[in-house]
Amino acid sequence: MAAPRRAHLIHVMANTFSQIYLQFVFAVKQRESLIAKEHKEELHKYITGLVQNRRAKMLAIHCMPDHAHLFVGIKPTVLISDFIKEVKVESNEFINNKKWIKGKFSWQACLPKGSSARRQEGYGGFSYSHSHIGAVINYIINQEMHHQKRTFRQEYHELLKKFEIPFEEKYLFNFME
Repeated sequence: MAAPRRAHLIHVMANTFSQIYLQFVFAVKQRESLIAKEHKEELHKYITGLVQNRRAKMLAIHCMPDHAHLFVGIKPTVLISDFIKEVKVESNEFINNKKWIKGKFSWQACLPKGSSARRQEGYGGFSYSHSHIGAVINYIINQEMHHQKRTFRQEYHELLKKFEIPFEEKYLFNFME
């Protein structure tokens, strides 16, 4: 007589599914116009690599001479403050190693590598739903056109108000208008 068959139990674990879309905005220190047009494409590629190395997806990027916009799809396991700190610090080092400017380049409030600070000050982070992806991408890639009509200060104030984020002017970027 053959031994009875044992039922094999298969344990199925639930996966995590998420759609988290964030736009980051950060400025060059002292809001100086230091990102030259001829370096933009290389900087975009480098920052895109930084984002992808952190298991996030770059949806749009545009660096103006004095500030940057990134739009990313991000995993729920990513600590946002560490993510943006690492992107800012490493892209800052990249620009300095390339010697694209006289002197030292820095994003506003960019902390040095190895800093014990957990947060990275000096950026805006704004979340969007899936239905807004196309509009946000279009907005970011058309930054130059937008800034013919309004300043970075106006743009940033509009974002803060749109997202109902309370702020005090003295804690915003150093605007040089």
